[in-house]
Amino acid sequence: MLDSIFNYLWIILLLILIVVIIAKTIRIIPQSYAYVVERIGAYNRTCTVGLHIMIPLLDRIANKVSLKEQVLDFAPQPVITKDNVTMQIDTVVYFQITDPKLFTYGVVRPLNAIETLTATTLRNIIGDLELDETLTSRDIINSRMRSILDEATDPWGIKIHRVEVKNIIPPRDIQEAMEKQMRAERERREAILQAEGKKTAAILTAEGKKESMILEATAEKEAQIARAEGEAEALRLVYEAQAKGIEYINSSQPQQAYITLEGFKALENLAKGESTKIIIPTDLQGMAGAVTSIAEIVKDPKNRVEGRN
Repeated sequence: MLDSIFNYLWIILLLILIVVIIAKTIRIIPQSYAYVVERIGAYNRTCTVGLHIMIPLLDRIANKVSLKEQVLDFAPQPVITKDNVTMQIDTVVYFQITDPKLFTYGVVRPLNAIETLTATTLRNIIGDLELDETLTSRDIINSRMRSILDEATDPWGIKIHRVEVKNIIPPRDIQEAMEKQMRAERERREAILQAEGKKTAAILTAEGKKESMILEATAEKEAQIARAEGEAEALRLVYEAQAKGIEYINSSQPQQAYITLEGFKALENLAKGESTKIIIPTDLQGMAGAVTSIAEIVKDPKNRVEGRN
């Protein structure tokens, strides 16, 4: 009975050993990863995505490397500018491992090495710039740092894609001075804009008054021309009417008595008024005859009509 139990235990232990050996022998590497394999302590190969066979007790995985692009966000570093201003600057580095072997054997703790190299490079670049240049030259700083870091990390199997200066924090007194300067600049721009606005408004108002005066003068001119043309047309019509009246009178060949009567009417109109007037006819005899003729016309309307005809 005990022998059969021991046999079962040996079989179970053997199966467990076989499973362990298989698990150590067969390795499945996922996508975007690479395993650095050592055999008897020396580099053997780099295994990429797929199924791989390991020799137990001889092969071991020295490093599991991610081939994805990675991000390192470093804490703010104190740096001194060319004009002796101490600032806090923190950076972000985007990198990718291109050679797992160099990454494993090139440098001890490569991520710490990148951080140290970034801080040193940043201090060297900022040390050549003044405060104003540092605040306005982020693109230049980023480009120079990426170039230097990429060249320095090539022996480590690392490719630096981008380096970004995230924050530049100057001292408190410098910040207050900059805020005052910015406030003064904004107030100056506001004053300039207000002055330009008032100038533009004054110009527009003057131009509006000018155009209004021109329009009023043009309208007055046209009105005077229209009135003058109307008066001229009225006088022309009056004169034409008078001319036609005279023409009609001439064509009817009026008698002397009619002419004299019209003269009397003119004298009657002339005599109207409060002032004293003395009128002496130049032809008294003719007037007597005219009076006789007028009396006959008044008495006999038929003779008046024949006389006109």
